[in-house]
Amino acid sequence: MHQIESGLYQRQAIGGKITNFKQTLPAPQSELAEQIIKDPYKLDFLSIYDIAKERDLENELVKHIRKFLMELGSGFAFVGQQYHLEIGGEDYYIDLLFYHLKLRCYVVLELKAVKLKPEHIGKLNFYLSAVDDIIKHRTDNPSIGILLCKSKDRITAEYALKDLSKPMGISEYKITRAVPKELKGELPSIEDIEKELQGKKI
Repeated sequence: MHQIESGLYQRQAIGGKITNFKQTLPAPQSELAEQIIKDPYKLDFLSIYDIAKERDLENELVKHIRKFLMELGSGFAFVGQQYHLEIGGEDYYIDLLFYHLKLRCYVVLELKAVKLKPEHIGKLNFYLSAVDDIIKHRTDNPSIGILLCKSKDRITAEYALKDLSKPMGISEYKITRAVPKELKGELPSIEDIEKELQGKKI
């Protein structure tokens, strides 16, 4: 019921998605991978509205991990937050790491509380290479990356994914605060509030 109300079918429709799955994954897996990506992801369950920093967004998602897993869809298992990797003597941290039980692969989820920039994809590509080399079991399928950003330009996103060999998708997230139907008639309109404020001296 939750998925129907949130417009799951429309958000999974291929028209709005930006991925390179068809070019980077074999046919059966690429089709399933397309089905797990949504655009946009609805994060209405978060307790804060305007998120300025990635870490705040990340902490909120982990705080509400059960609801976030419902939004991601069936098959996702949460592996960890700020998953540590040591590469070349330096420490790196994946925002959120999942394992998808149907795809049999790790899913690296990078969060950006800003508009998509091409360099975000370079970082995600780096993490996918590391996960495939360090964590992935030989029987696992290639890891998939999802970049979840505040907004994106479609042309920039398509160029960012072009010619890359790692499977990735780019999606936006939306946080909306709708007024419950039963309260709409009880609350004053914007016009009423403006009239009330004009009548008072500040």
